[in-house]
Amino acid sequence: MAVPYQITSAEAYQHAYAKSIENPAAFWADIASHFTWKKQWELTLDWNFVEPHVRWFLGGQLNITENCIDRHLESLGNKPAIIWEPNDPEESHRVLTYRQLHDKVCQFAHVLKNNGVEKGDRVCIYMGMIPELAIAVLACARVGAIHSVIFGGFSAQSIADRLQDAQAHFIITCDGAFRGAKDIPLKSVIDDALIACPFVERVIVCTRTRTPVSMLKGRDVWWEDEIKKVETLGLHNFEPEVMESEDPLFILYTSGSTGKPKGVVHTTAGYMVYANYSFVNVFQYQPEEIHFCTADIGWITGHSYIVYGPLSAGATSLMFEGIPTWPDAGRFWDIVEKYKVNILYTAPTAIRSLMGFGTAPIEGKDLSSLRVLGTVGEPINEEAWQWYHKHIGKENCPIVDTWWQTETGGILISNLAGITEAKPSYATYPLPGIDPILVDENGNIIEGNNVSGNLCIRHPWPGMLRTTYGDHERCRQNYFATYHQLYFTGDGALRDEAGRYRITGRVDDVLNVSGHRIGTAEVENAINMHAGVVESAVVGYPHDIKGQGIYAFVVYTGGHQSDPQLTRQDILLTVTRAIGALAKPDKIQFVSGLPKTRSGKIMRRILRKIAEGEPGQIGDTTTLLDPNIVEEIKSGVIN
Repeated sequence: MAVPYQITSAEAYQHAYAKSIENPAAFWADIASHFTWKKQWELTLDWNFVEPHVRWFLGGQLNITENCIDRHLESLGNKPAIIWEPNDPEESHRVLTYRQLHDKVCQFAHVLKNNGVEKGDRVCIYMGMIPELAIAVLACARVGAIHSVIFGGFSAQSIADRLQDAQAHFIITCDGAFRGAKDIPLKSVIDDALIACPFVERVIVCTRTRTPVSMLKGRDVWWEDEIKKVETLGLHNFEPEVMESEDPLFILYTSGSTGKPKGVVHTTAGYMVYANYSFVNVFQYQPEEIHFCTADIGWITGHSYIVYGPLSAGATSLMFEGIPTWPDAGRFWDIVEKYKVNILYTAPTAIRSLMGFGTAPIEGKDLSSLRVLGTVGEPINEEAWQWYHKHIGKENCPIVDTWWQTETGGILISNLAGITEAKPSYATYPLPGIDPILVDENGNIIEGNNVSGNLCIRHPWPGMLRTTYGDHERCRQNYFATYHQLYFTGDGALRDEAGRYRITGRVDDVLNVSGHRIGTAEVENAINMHAGVVESAVVGYPHDIKGQGIYAFVVYTGGHQSDPQLTRQDILLTVTRAIGALAKPDKIQFVSGLPKTRSGKIMRRILRKIAEGEPGQIGDTTTLLDPNIVEEIKSGVIN
């Protein structure tokens, strides 16, 4: 049965949107009333964007896992909650019904308690895409611990930074992970990270790759051994911890415009309500459908649209361990055919990558089960949109082009599948409860249509971030200080003649590479660690597959000057060690200096134009300390 708040027509969207803007508190109170609460809330919303503070459903008590699992047991107990497709297509897949998922989450909640985890503790999760990752996330929520999932591609240094910031005393990891043709030694990376984190008390290690690992007595324990202890004691159900609405649910680290990652904090009730509402409406989820989100749970997309959104709606969520091009470029289509997938939600980067293989990998694959296609992480270019529409959707499936962020918790701007109109490369209209505006550099609101500006949101919504962990001032500075009483997204956008929004990209010093945000300062700091580097500047440039590539201008004095290629490899290794392979520059150009103002500020605007292949649009350079440096950089540009 469809949920009462599912929008089923364009007129219903208009009605819901008008109601949500007119009286947001009443609108969201009605949506929230359809969830399971231990105690009803007393005040729906308390907020101001100056301090800032945002609190939803104050006085309410609940546990999100009751809403994701327990409340479905009676009617959907035997329904698949999670289908897991392994990296190797020859390996058996796994299916967890809601009842089985409940048993495993309760079991692992006991393991966490037995190992000293208490309500409010931070637990770092660094695992491959296996069902135990979802189980660990939900078990943390059940005991009231705050989970912080770290993507398996991050380096030991990046993990150590996050552990220190969160003061996470507990870690859940695997011996290793499979990803395409690679075996990733997760436990080994954790061991390297823990050299700088002596405060960590317990590391729980799940077996996946059977890679040899070092297990430290008193600190490291095997997941399987801990489960056996719980089974021996006959412990089954685990009563969920009663949480206040605004208790933190998780921390997720994201890159900012400074070198240090910031821990975005999402709280229990508002995040749950918004993840569910956006899932049900954007994808127009129908009971019995298979929802396949190809993201990793290490990113917000996996949190909201593999775990919390689908499970809170009683949906079947498909998890995939591997990558779209292994063992061949037909893997996604094999999965769609095998499980009769109805909703496919993936990144434009993946689509562009698969386009490069042509249509041969699609031939002979039955994709007729597909009803809705979606894209996430970055704006999709029209060519990729048309390919996806024609070859994957067979021109029968609406494509939802979703715009949102780690900080927003869920989708903010998107067409609703088959309900509101789509327009290639446009996110289109805001969801009910979302009040977007465009402003100019001075914060003046830009009225009307056929305009562009900086994208801000005027009113809080339940799924928005509450703070950055341990540093509320940083939250204020990043999101609320740029424009008075507005949430600033950091993105530019244009609004067309019909009021539809198109995201035009970051307007701050943050790159969007394959749908993942990476701070320029973070990459520059990593490059500058290399012994021979004096300084560097990093900008984005158009990339056929990733959407945006990383172009590094590096002032280098020492080492292998006679072999620039070896130096580039050294620098790439340094960045990989400091952050992870996802932050490696695509192009490194050695320069004798950088374009700076007389006060010493690097003019990244100039470097961006050079990297983008538009050196003729640089503008006036007479105010630079050394205008000649620009000509030198232009002459050495890497195409």
